[in-house]
Amino acid sequence: MVSFDEALAILENPTRRQILRRLVKEPHYPLQLSELLDVSQQAVVKHLKVLEESEFVDSERVPSEKGGPPKKMYRVDQSFSLRLDLGPDLFRAEHRKIPAGGPMRLSHRLPRELDSVVDRLGTRRKLPMVEAIGILAELDSALERIDEHRDAVIALHQQVKRKVSPSISEHSESYEERQLAHAIMNQPRRPLDLDIFSQGLRIQSMRAEEMMESLRERLMRDFAASQGRLVAAREGTPLPWWLAR
Repeated sequence: MVSFDEALAILENPTRRQILRRLVKEPHYPLQLSELLDVSQQAVVKHLKVLEESEFVDSERVPSEKGGPPKKMYRVDQSFSLRLDLGPDLFRAEHRKIPAGGPMRLSHRLPRELDSVVDRLGTRRKLPMVEAIGILAELDSALERIDEHRDAVIALHQQVKRKVSPSISEHSESYEERQLAHAIMNQPRRPLDLDIFSQGLRIQSMRAEEMMESLRERLMRDFAASQGRLVAAREGTPLPWWLAR
C-alpha cells in the first residue's frame, strides 16, 4: 500500500481522479475512458500506467469482441481512506486501509444499530436494486453520525493541544524541547522514535536523549504532584510509556 504522501501526489491530478471515478463502477478500456473524459488516449494510458504502478488499479488482457488482438481492461485494485485534519494546534494525516471481508466478518467492528443490515446481507449474494438503495441510505446516515462524532472528538483533541501549549512554552528552554513535547503528544500511546525525531530536527541523538530524560523526570514529578500519591502497580501492569523506568 502506498504512503499518504504518495497517494496524495497521485490523486492531486484531476484526470486521474476522473479515471478512478469511472473504474470503481466497472472495468474500462483506455479508449472508453478517452471518449468519456474527452482526453487523448495517449494521456489516458500514461495516467493508467501511473495508477497501475502504484497499485491503485490492475489490468488484464481481454479478447476483442470484434476478433482483433486482446485489449487491456483496467479496474480499481486498492481500497483505502485518506484523512487530513488541519487547524491551529491540529495536524493529523492518515492513510487507512479499508478492511476486507463480508458482513459477518465485519460485524464486530460495526455499530450495533447496523445489526439488521448485517442480517439482511449475510445470507444473500444478490440484492434487488430497490432494497440496495434503502440499505445504502441507511449506511449513509450511519456514516454521517460517525463523522459528526469523529469531528467532535477531533475538536476535543485540538482543545487539549491548545490548552497545553502555554505550559509547554513555559517549561521548555528551546525550540527543540518544544518540538519534542509536541511529538510525544502526537503519539501518546507509544514510545517516540528518538532517532527519527533527531534526524527530523537535525540534532544529535544524544541531545534528543538528554531532552527526553529531562522531560520524563518532569512528567513523573507532575504526575505525582497532581495525584498526591506514588506511582505503583503490580508486576506486569502496563503503564504509560513515560512512566516506565
